[in-house]
Amino acid sequence: MAELLHSAGGPLIAFVALMGLLIGSFLNVVIYRKPVLLERLWLRDTAQYLQDCEAMQRVLGPSASVKDLEGIGRSLESEVRALPALSLSNPRSRCPHCGHAIRWWENVPVLSWLVLRGRCSSCGSPVSMRYPLVELLTAALFAAVAWRHGGSSATATYCLAFAIIIAAAFIDLDTTLLPDDLTLPLIAIGLIASWQGWIPLSLSDSALGALFGYLSLWAVATLYRLVRGTDGMAEGDFKLLAGLGALLGWQSLASIILLSSAVGALVGIFMIAARGHGRHVPIPFGPYLAGGGIASLFFGTPLNALWTGG
Repeated sequence: MAELLHSAGGPLIAFVALMGLLIGSFLNVVIYRKPVLLERLWLRDTAQYLQDCEAMQRVLGPSASVKDLEGIGRSLESEVRALPALSLSNPRSRCPHCGHAIRWWENVPVLSWLVLRGRCSSCGSPVSMRYPLVELLTAALFAAVAWRHGGSSATATYCLAFAIIIAAAFIDLDTTLLPDDLTLPLIAIGLIASWQGWIPLSLSDSALGALFGYLSLWAVATLYRLVRGTDGMAEGDFKLLAGLGALLGWQSLASIILLSSAVGALVGIFMIAARGHGRHVPIPFGPYLAGGGIASLFFGTPLNALWTGG
């Protein structure tokens, strides 16, 4: 059966690409809702913390007016709990402008956007082109993996990893957040897949990739903080690179870091010079790490040879 799938060629690639379109549609939901869910959780935790009088006095001192903070905490918790229920599956997708519930035929990946000409069928408000672009990107990467690895466990592993990487990159681009719910599973996928032999990577190379990936950016960020007295990079970036290292091995880390740093620097300079982006406004690094990881998966051997001179 595995040999049949591996030799399926075009039909297999088309099937995997179709799955990529469907998963890409779901990723659009994850990209939009996951940060909101996280921020709701953080607000609720903050509200409960403000109501912890003992904790407030430990931090602020016994003379602090913790009753005022407790009242703020109660009010904040009440507002958070009054928000409408939200999850990745409920409620149904709606137009953010008029609240129109998206019907099934309006939610067909790419095709619905084209038929509706990129506008809501109810109010005519524009629908971002990024929705079909995420779907097409996911489909293209899935198809490229299937073309390279056929119907193997590596295809399933890399497609799952790419779905996580795409969601993480766009969430970081929008909010400068890299959720642990995405980066930590990516590390686990790399370690488990190498351990089980699902990908052409030894467990030791995967483990060292995760370790060195995290520590390399942690060291850079720590040094920057010591020199500049401020944070230059968030922990989410460390974990994302650890996930890429676990998936691709420690040998790919140099390529990922060099590519992402070079592209990130060029984009940063362009945004500051041409777009007036503030020098002290953070620029998310996750999308560049994601791009470096994807490039390393497909072109790792020549890239590694380029850096090492091999």
